[in-house]
Amino acid sequence: MKKTLALIALGAALALPLSAQAHRAWLAPTATVLSGGEAWVGFDAGMSNGVFIPDHAAMRLDGLTITAPDGSAAQAQNSHQARYRSSFDLHLTQPGTYRVANVGSGFMATYMEAGEQKRWRGREADFAAALPAGATEVQTTRMNSRTETFVTLGEPNDTALAPTGQGLELVPVTHPNDLVVGEPATFKFVRDGQPAADLEVTIARGGTRYRDNPEEQTVRTDAQGAFTVTWSDAGMYWLNASVRTPGAAGQPALNASYNGVLEILP
Repeated sequence: MKKTLALIALGAALALPLSAQAHRAWLAPTATVLSGGEAWVGFDAGMSNGVFIPDHAAMRLDGLTITAPDGSAAQAQNSHQARYRSSFDLHLTQPGTYRVANVGSGFMATYMEAGEQKRWRGREADFAAALPAGATEVQTTRMNSRTETFVTLGEPNDTALAPTGQGLELVPVTHPNDLVVGEPATFKFVRDGQPAADLEVTIARGGTRYRDNPEEQTVRTDAQGAFTVTWSDAGMYWLNASVRTPGAAGQPALNASYNGVLEILP
């Protein structure tokens, strides 16, 4: 029983960032471009029906990773989880661009046992031992999710922007903290380090509570995984993309998703 409960708990922890797919997951900074010798930025993180409206659930930050401008790991401070949003602070102590990401991964399976459909979720390495001997119709899915944003102190740099090669990632061509109204910005999506072609990207501006027009648009990546957006208004924008590949030849299906927040300045 203890082992079963442990697997359930572990599965829930791994799945929480991925559960954002039913709602809009976001990791929003209080500011993205700062000056001076040091600065603080606050972050809110949640899953919601609207854009940046904390109305569904707080995001658990088990997979929070902060990359400093020199490529080292930075630490969140003053972390707190409320009902509808999580929050934390980041002390910017070196000039350049920080990448702030909450990354989740996991493994899920469905199978039939004694005429009943069963589900399993946990670490891929544990699956073979957990699968009952009499299981049939086994279907597996490997999952990866990334929710992130970027902030810069002083002059921007690119060290923290390098892709990790895992899951679905946004690779800025235009620097993510150099976005202004009326100027086109180009980005690329890669999946496991390779161009994510023909991928639908949803872009929505925050503040929908105070206007009738949702101002949501979709674009598609080209053969190189690239897309270009020209911003019509200032504000915080939410980006989303996801891709699913069915399993074949005994290999698991692959689900990957990305949620990003960018600030567009006047």
